[in-house]
Amino acid sequence: MNQEMNGVDVERVQENGHEKIDYVFKVVVIGDSAVGKTQILSRFAKNEFCLDSKSTIGVEFQTRTVTINGKVIKAQIWDTAGQERYRAVTSAYYRGALGAMLVYDITKRQSFDHVARWVEELRAHADNSIVIMLIGNKADLVDLRAVSTEDAVEFAEEQGLFFSETSALSGENVESAFFKLLEEINRVVSRKALEFTNGNASHGAHNAATLKGSKIDVITAPELEISEMKKLSSCSC
Repeated sequence: MNQEMNGVDVERVQENGHEKIDYVFKVVVIGDSAVGKTQILSRFAKNEFCLDSKSTIGVEFQTRTVTINGKVIKAQIWDTAGQERYRAVTSAYYRGALGAMLVYDITKRQSFDHVARWVEELRAHADNSIVIMLIGNKADLVDLRAVSTEDAVEFAEEQGLFFSETSALSGENVESAFFKLLEEINRVVSRKALEFTNGNASHGAHNAATLKGSKIDVITAPELEISEMKKLSSCSC
């Protein structure tokens, strides 16, 4: 099923052994416990919502393959436990992440107050070019709102984050938030690949006189290592 979102053609791609994957983007979903991280991930990856969902234990990931700007991209989305006792464990999983969904609950002010600390941890452990999307979840609970949209927008602008309010229950804005994040990651990766290729070409031209008759190998974008795949056992209840 094709959709038009943010001016970009996106579609759910049938995952099978014959599908050519251009990029694998590792994304981490972080934030305090019980803000709806697992529900947002389930809504995006499987279009599901479980009313009796329990806290995630440790780390697990789900995938969804989409096409953005003609590139087949597998989003490998890691669900990181928000409980403090797991922070030392999950910090290792930031490594290799190209994007992050930082989630808070609009009905719990404390979860928003902790967002700054999560950003600090992200920037300490992740690549400095990581794309961060701030998510105010449970937007359907309007009467219980404890965090204004204005406060969140102001924080996001100060920190250079993207921002959206979502409802994992209704699905509102979940798709658009993820696609915006993946689109921005793709833009960053494409720019880096172009700079890398141009850098190699420039270096090759500079040394052409001394390399007469020699073959110069230039690594093209598809050969760049974008994200590493890791096999890890996970436990979730």
